[in-house]
Amino acid sequence: MGVVNVTPDSFSDGGRYADHDAAVAHGLALAADGADLLDVGGESTRPGAEYIDQVTELARAVPVVERLAEATDVPISIDTRKAAVARAALAAGAVMVNDVSAGRDDPDLLGVAAEAKAGLVLMHMQGTPATMQDDPRYDDVVGEVEAFLAERCAAAKAAGVPTDALVVDPGIGFGKRDEHNYALLGSLPRLTRLGHPLLVGTSRKGFIGRALGLGVDQRDEGTAATVTWVVERGARIVRVHAVRTMARVVRMTEALLAATGPGGTVTVNGDRILLRGLRVFGHHGALAHETALGQVFVIDLELALDLGPAGTSDDLAETVDYGRLAGHVAELVAGRPRRLLEAVAEDVASLVLADGRVDEVRVRVAKPHAPLPLDAAEVAVELVRGRDGSR
Repeated sequence: MGVVNVTPDSFSDGGRYADHDAAVAHGLALAADGADLLDVGGESTRPGAEYIDQVTELARAVPVVERLAEATDVPISIDTRKAAVARAALAAGAVMVNDVSAGRDDPDLLGVAAEAKAGLVLMHMQGTPATMQDDPRYDDVVGEVEAFLAERCAAAKAAGVPTDALVVDPGIGFGKRDEHNYALLGSLPRLTRLGHPLLVGTSRKGFIGRALGLGVDQRDEGTAATVTWVVERGARIVRVHAVRTMARVVRMTEALLAATGPGGTVTVNGDRILLRGLRVFGHHGALAHETALGQVFVIDLELALDLGPAGTSDDLAETVDYGRLAGHVAELVAGRPRRLLEAVAEDVASLVLADGRVDEVRVRVAKPHAPLPLDAAEVAVELVRGRDGSR
């Protein structure tokens, strides 16, 4: 996601693209550099930024959205907290709303997104941009952010936003001290369990500058390190300024994951652990809109292993912790996109067989909403893999 700030005061490039012509040219350059989304904003949300009026924000952002939508096929997101701005931008060609307040500042925004059938990014922020860095405090930052995002997703769904239209963002740097940012970055796999694509924005932010002792215009290398980190941990969208560089970083990270990830491959009988109906949102598919928009996948597992020791000892350490396993499978399926269900199933089987107590595993991956020309209840693949490579 490339950043197009049509503002005089954004922290990284404020004023550079405040003119409509400059903003449009910048957006087209980001598209040429490899952006998959363009995020247009007319109000700065940097620390200390004041709320601006609706008329000003409309005048800044909407003409840029309209011109970019006419000039490029790259999808446009509108970065706003205001329902009226979201409505106008969606009418002008945007397909997603990125709300740093997660619908709290203007609850009507949720209904606007639902009515337009638009994607919706819900971000965590403690306070407002004007106050968020005054004195942020948490007892459990990861747990509190996770609970907040779950609640805001529920509110969006209640307003009519489909589950598969939601994206969640932990809000790095929005009402967080450095230790809060690091805790969240270290726990991204936990947030993927919410079942929605994860967006992470670290680009050129203050915690990078403090770690490296560098000004805002010298933080791209530090940003690259964070981009690698978050992609490896399940982020599906990274919001960045230097699109060309970060697109290459993402491609290389994905190449490493593909080359070094588990690849294994198995007949289940005797003692078994069954895990069925695990629903995870992912971006797998052979069609462009499947990888861009994502959908829900349903995973069923049967694990063959000797359950006698656990049955005798009543000790969880003697068996597979199926709660933990479900979380790891959810992280995998919500992570790197694969073109085929077969590839998803193979990687899930390999993950399960990484536990030396499992002798065989049966994996079933279903796609309930597969794009088919005829009606079908579902599309699924099922495979069986053994530790010795048997099929």
